[in-house]
Formats: sequence, structure tokens, C-alpha cells
Amino acid sequence: MADIPGYLITCLNSGKLALLAILVSGGIILQILACVLYNNWWPMLTALMYVILPVPLVIFAGSDTSVLFTESENSWVDATKFLTGASAVGSVAIPVILKHAGVITWGALAMEISSLFVFVMAILCFIGMNSDDGEYSVI
Repeated sequence: MADIPGYLITCLNSGKLALLAILVSGGIILQILACVLYNNWWPMLTALMYVILPVPLVIFAGSDTSVLFTESENSWVDATKFLTGASAVGSVAIPVILKHAGVITWGALAMEISSLFVFVMAILCFIGMNSDDGEYSVI
């Protein structure tokens, strides 16, 4: 990539950021549409899990996210992994439990699960963007 001009690299990196913004916006829109279209705001409980999900990472891991992908003998890192996993499972479990209880419809459940899928894709794109060996980094 040494022979690519700097302005073109900047343009490509801006496109990556735009893709991230579109994915996150799409996930939020699906989340809100699951509530608005079916006139039921119970699916918004999943949004609470999206807010709670990164809290253990921020508190215990800080900016060093490499500890999450390696084995560790630190009990705080293990607690972080457990709490993050429990929150991630809760993001899927809440809409399924609400559907099982008859509180939401199949359409709202489908929109909630697709919103979760879009958010996961945004997270994977963000991780892929940050792992590139370049001078550009979001963090």
C-alpha cells in the first residue's frame, strides 16, 4: 500500500467510518421500529442490555482489550469475560422470553434479532478496522 496516494487512503478510511455509522444507525432504527410498528415498547428492554454490555469492559479491562482474547490468571479479567457474556446472552434472551410470554409478536422478535445481528456486524467491522496495520486508528 506504499504506492497508494495519501488522499486515497484517507478517503477509504472515511468510507469505513461511514459504513460503521450506517450499520449502527440501521441497528437503532430496527430497534425503534420493532417497538413503533407493533405499538409495544417492551422490546426496548434489549436497548438497555446494549448499554449495559460494554460496562464491564470499560470498568475492568480499560483500553487494553487484548486481554479478552488471551488466557489470563487474573480474576478481574475472568469476571469481565463472564459479565460481558451474560449481557450478550441477555441481548438475545430478552426478546425470546418476551415472545414466549406472549408480550411481543413474531414481527417484533424478528426485528429485534435482526437489530442484534446488525449491531454485531458493526462491532466486527470496528474490530477489523482497528486491527489493520496502518497509521489510521479509531481508538
